[in-house]
Amino acid sequence: MRRHTRHSLISTAPPQALYDLAADVGRWPSVFAPSVAAHHLERGELSERFRLWASVGGEVKTWVSRRALDPFNLRIRFDQEVSAPPIASMGGEWIFESLPGGGTEIVLLHDFTAVDDDPAATDWINAALDRNSPVELAALARIAELAAGLGADVGDLVFSFSDTVDLECSPEEAYAFVHRADLWPERLPHVRRVELTEDAAGVQEMEMDTVTADGSAHTTRSVRICVPGERIAYKQLVPPRLLLGHSGVWRFGGSGAGAGARVTAEHTVAIDPAAVREVLGEQATLADARRYLREVLGANSRTTLATAGRAAASAG
Repeated sequence: MRRHTRHSLISTAPPQALYDLAADVGRWPSVFAPSVAAHHLERGELSERFRLWASVGGEVKTWVSRRALDPFNLRIRFDQEVSAPPIASMGGEWIFESLPGGGTEIVLLHDFTAVDDDPAATDWINAALDRNSPVELAALARIAELAAGLGADVGDLVFSFSDTVDLECSPEEAYAFVHRADLWPERLPHVRRVELTEDAAGVQEMEMDTVTADGSAHTTRSVRICVPGERIAYKQLVPPRLLLGHSGVWRFGGSGAGAGARVTAEHTVAIDPAAVREVLGEQATLADARRYLREVLGANSRTTLATAGRAAASAG
């Protein structure tokens, strides 16, 4: 039996800003608490196919979804191709309706079936949707409303950047260095402590203490999705004070020039406007925060990659 749920929220943000944020699945891990990582498999102007990893019922589950984007009517239809048990099938729709007095009603619909139509599984799915959907709606509204309140674009708060480095080691050696984050305190000057566990294959949980160039210390907790030799995606569960969310991807490939590796470190961050002056000083602006994050996070990634290259070279 196919069952249906409806969750909604009234937001003061304009519908277009909310639609744009929901339509960009690459920003989800930094905006939505349940989302861990997303990887596009196909991408067109009005349709896409991607694999999503998300925390559902206390564990990380993954599935492939197709979405049809309707920017004219501000609707997004989604359907899972292969769902994760106990879900047999899952679909739904995002709808963004303008309200007469201003603002938007955000509606999130789900339709699903449970494996073997099991009542316990149905209850579990309903509970997961009732837990995750309001969190996602609230997060979407929060970012869009913060941007609107500042007279800024959503992209001023949630943005991505990357660094690409060519290394004199193989992609496999570079991947191994990043994968073994438990060894980082011995290898990286900005890392003081790492606790790393991998209870499910390819899903790591990590707690790390780091120090930035200005001497500030931070403790972060992350979930990492590891695809051997290809990429490691991560989401910080406890981001630094300046951020509402932080996710990223390490991508490993050949350099195209011999046996070397070309590694890209990509970051997506959601700035907390309320913390900008507290962290960076009374005169700091959003632009200052963007420059600061670009410099600090980029420098950490470049240091990690440079050290990986040196470690591989010395081992060889």
